[in-house]
Amino acid sequence: MKFETRAIRIGEEPDMENGSGDVVIPIHLSTTFARRSIERLPKGYEYSRTGNPTRHALERKLASLEDAKFGLAFSSGMAAETTILLALLKKGEHVIAFDDLYGGTKRLFRTFGKRFGIEFEYVDARYAENVRSAIRENTKLIWLETPTNPLMKMCDIGEISEMAHENGIIVAVDNTFATPYFQRPLGLGADIVVHSTTKYINGHSDSVGGAIMLSDEEIYEELKFHQNSSGAILSPFDSYMTLRGIKTLALRMREHERNAMRIAGFLESHPKVNRVYYPGLDSHPQHGLAKKQMHGFGGMISFEINGTVEDAVRFTESLQLFSLAESLGGVESLIEIPALMTHSSVPEEERERIGISDTLIRMSVGIENVEDLIEDIEGGLKRL
Repeated sequence: MKFETRAIRIGEEPDMENGSGDVVIPIHLSTTFARRSIERLPKGYEYSRTGNPTRHALERKLASLEDAKFGLAFSSGMAAETTILLALLKKGEHVIAFDDLYGGTKRLFRTFGKRFGIEFEYVDARYAENVRSAIRENTKLIWLETPTNPLMKMCDIGEISEMAHENGIIVAVDNTFATPYFQRPLGLGADIVVHSTTKYINGHSDSVGGAIMLSDEEIYEELKFHQNSSGAILSPFDSYMTLRGIKTLALRMREHERNAMRIAGFLESHPKVNRVYYPGLDSHPQHGLAKKQMHGFGGMISFEINGTVEDAVRFTESLQLFSLAESLGGVESLIEIPALMTHSSVPEEERERIGISDTLIRMSVGIENVEDLIEDIEGGLKRL
């Protein structure tokens, strides 16, 4: 079954024997489920924190999208990340992470490390040898984003996973930017895939959620235990909203990419833009790797304007079709300044070391008419 078909059909097969033949999975709002006897649970459900039919349908669909055996749906992407840390790490262990990560992830790592005595070490994972050099006897986890947020750096998932497994280390990949439509880390060797489903998976900026997909049953059981214990679950209504959004994922991602390619090319040729970060451009230093491990390049672009931070603020505030807002991956176009918004919690010296300048702008390209979007950007650049 091809991706587009799975995105629509898996988890929502009409129940013609015991149900009413719903083509769309119902929203099961019940918090608890009655049983005829102590031993027999109706269809395996007892309490909605532990398991819910609507959430279960979503988790089946999520697993299918990433070619995984198991899926877990969480109340947010950060809840998913926190569950991984709680389930898999203990005091004295060591984690290697890409140096360019979402600011909220870094904030979580700092807090978690200080409180629980776990060391997080950041390396430039564009070069796999940097990861290899950082491995210690107590290294338990390697955490990757590719492409990264916000600098669109790439790392070789296959090469890093191979060296990790040689040393008994788990590899987790945040696949939010690429989505399973354009990249499937498990097939490249990773152990765990993480998503903020708030973004492209849902795609309509109306539901906050997170997901973990994996095929290792032992790790899955550990994660599910901690999810249930902490209550970090996605609600039935948000599960339904995410199920609905997924059905158009393939269509949306094709449009996001098509618009992003046009806009990236326009920005690269504009005299008021110093540099464009987009893996679909030949000028991207890892364009070859992007073509090797991705099936497309996504809808996220970052670029540096030729000016000051005040110019960057004036530009973003002047646009009409790009909403000045955090988040990404919705059908509408969004724009933000990482140093002042999504990555403001990252210390300034760390941002400078990684390459996040004050004039870096991150753009989530929507699926509006691309000519309208380019006209809006052009107008904003003319005002500088």
